[in-house]
Amino acid sequence: MSKSDTGNLFVIAAPSGAGKTSLVKAVVESMPGITVSISHTTRPIRPGEMHGTNYYFIDKAEFQHMIDHEDFLEHAIIFDNLYGTSKSWVAQTLAKGQDVILEIDWQGQQQIKQLFPQSISIFILPPSLSALQDRLIRRNQDSADIIKKRLADARDTVSHLPEFDYLVVNDEFETALGELKTIVAACRLTQKRQSRKYAGLIEDLEA
Repeated sequence: MSKSDTGNLFVIAAPSGAGKTSLVKAVVESMPGITVSISHTTRPIRPGEMHGTNYYFIDKAEFQHMIDHEDFLEHAIIFDNLYGTSKSWVAQTLAKGQDVILEIDWQGQQQIKQLFPQSISIFILPPSLSALQDRLIRRNQDSADIIKKRLADARDTVSHLPEFDYLVVNDEFETALGELKTIVAACRLTQKRQSRKYAGLIEDLEA
């Protein structure tokens, strides 16, 4: 990749419990040149999570301070908690030629599309509503009331599916992972990106 090239910005959204985080983690671990943006959030830290690894866990006052200083590329309220993506970190990482994945919801995707029309959006679905419910129960992170809210929210989330470029159904994990990696690989081979990468070769052939 040439130094003048910039990375691709991938936006990945899904109903809560669809397996988005596990898929993104596997993509980053198995493909070079791609990383995931770590969001800021006001929600409480869950067992097994680490500050600066899963999220930057901050309070509402600090989050509002970052909003006031326009530090976020996008931010949204999800289940009464605030989530936001650092503008400067994303810009600096893309400028280095590295691909970036944003794990955000449809609200964030709408904001990103306004600022980065060239961003690539991917929607992940569970194989069924019952499968989604089973996954939410098995991960044992939410109360019955929260699970009910997440299932209701899933219906609203899916209504925004037409706004996305790609759709992956996470039924068999390895199949879904392979499809995600194919999308990333294909986006790296567009004519525009390849023409920048091989500008010298093209000039020689055209001479």
